Amino acid sequence: MPSIESPDDAELLDLGRGVAEILQQRGQMLVTAESCTGGWIAKTLTDIAGSSAWFEAGLVAYSYEAKQALLGVRPETLAQHGAVSQETVVEMVSGALARYGASVAVAVTGIAGPGGATPGKPVGTVWIGWKRRGGYAQAQVFHFDGDREAVRRHTVAAALRGVQKILTG
Repeated sequence: MPSIESPDDAELLDLGRGVAEILQQRGQMLVTAESCTGGWIAKTLTDIAGSSAWFEAGLVAYSYEAKQALLGVRPETLAQHGAVSQETVVEMVSGALARYGASVAVAVTGIAGPGGATPGKPVGTVWIGWKRRGGYAQAQVFHFDGDREAVRRHTVAAALRGVQKILTG
């Protein structure tokens, strides 16, 4: 499990700058689809001056209805697997990439707490998905420790590290 100590603002900004540098060097654009982070990934990235050169859009889709309308998540997926699932995050990241002209997308959905836990999905359970245009979606589950803010900070950091990895891997 990740440490309870969560990344601070400077670390998140450094991760964002790393993503920005790669995207800018390659002339690529990024789109984010966020649930549990409430737009924090997009905020971290757009805090960087000049982000319009490589940041396409950021969507916050918190409710089932928003995930369906904004990202094309199928009602059957949500009914069968719930919002916090591999199936949902794959549809979120795929939907974001399909709807925007970006080259790469990241999506997050999870249980930041303090409530919302279900059997098999405790607080701190987060699914993150990444996808490059023309590629296959990748998804990974994380189990972060800490309070709501710590879970969200860890999620932003893991999402940005994953974007760097998918861009350079």
